[in-house]
Amino acid sequence: MQRRSLPTVLAAVSLLLTAGCSPGGGPAAEGGSGAATAQRPGSGAASAHPSPASAPPAKGSVQVTGTLATGLNSPWGLAPLPGGDLLVGSRDTGKIYRIAADGGKRTELGSVPGVAAAGEGGLLGLAVSSKFGTDHQVYAYFTTESDNRIARMIYNEKRPARNQLGAPHTILRGIPKGQFHNGGRIAFGPDKMLYAGTGETGDKSLAQDKTSLAGKILRMTPDGAPAYGNPEADSVVYTYGHRNVEGLAWDGDNRLWASEFGQDKWDELNLIESGRNYGWPEVEGKGDGGAARSGFTDPVVQWKPADASPSGLAYAKGSLWMAALRGERLWRIPLNGTKPAAAPQEFLKGEYGRLRTVVATDDGGLWLVTSNTDGRGTPRKGDDRILRLKVT
Repeated sequence: MQRRSLPTVLAAVSLLLTAGCSPGGGPAAEGGSGAATAQRPGSGAASAHPSPASAPPAKGSVQVTGTLATGLNSPWGLAPLPGGDLLVGSRDTGKIYRIAADGGKRTELGSVPGVAAAGEGGLLGLAVSSKFGTDHQVYAYFTTESDNRIARMIYNEKRPARNQLGAPHTILRGIPKGQFHNGGRIAFGPDKMLYAGTGETGDKSLAQDKTSLAGKILRMTPDGAPAYGNPEADSVVYTYGHRNVEGLAWDGDNRLWASEFGQDKWDELNLIESGRNYGWPEVEGKGDGGAARSGFTDPVVQWKPADASPSGLAYAKGSLWMAALRGERLWRIPLNGTKPAAAPQEFLKGEYGRLRTVVATDDGGLWLVTSNTDGRGTPRKGDDRILRLKVT
């Protein structure tokens, strides 16, 4: 696992002080068929989504108000730019596109060098720097021939199309790769640190091994150094005991939540807290049939894999919204603090096939990305697409 010397960590602090799976327990495809400040890590001084005065209503609603883009090839990562346009990445081709929020005009920025797409690997999560207006940095989590890694690139929209990305600078390498369970979601938190969800690659033992970057949620500075306040000062590991994390989102009080693939029993929605062990492979779901729970953290909500196999996660209108691959639906989980305010509610079941990524908009709506061209879905005319949702 990547570690930094104490002088390096101190220097970084000084500078920054700014799824569903196949039966039988073997590796299986996701979805089966389908700043350093004194604040607590993972929180920020102010939230982009202020805490509501009361819990959201038990029942919400979803309305598809438009289709922004169609004909996308294996879309995975989605990152909003300042101003509302979107960056979307193709898992299998390694290309990144800009899609105008007004009208859907598509511009190819270029390809990420070194992407080796196979199985569930390829160009996965995307994020833009919290200082994008000045540094123009785009971050990507992707699979190479040897590992999964995170790199950043300067995006220059004034250059010709297909030549707008600078050379990638790797900030973290050595995340184990596999045919399955590569994780891949990245996001900047309210604390301006970069978080990444990883998978255990089908090797269950890695999830409990804190010297491995697999089966973890990682927290790092924008330069890839261990973030101040991590459980271990020289490690980017933030939590462990995960099977395959593909969804990260912060609620109105800056609490971090993650969606996670189970195996045969339960998919999970977890409230993420520094240093905690989320149990895989020792336990799966709540209590796991009476198994010893000492030292493990239970999920807040659980689903049968056929109903979920979750990927993306977003927060809007007081609720978490979770995209389901095998389940082919969007789940709404209204929150009352650290617990659900009501039972999860499903929307769009089977209407658009597999759902990969969901991202909140500035006005409280959602962008939703389908995932039917990933080799496990059944593509329909126009797939894959980005949908605009109005939600309550």
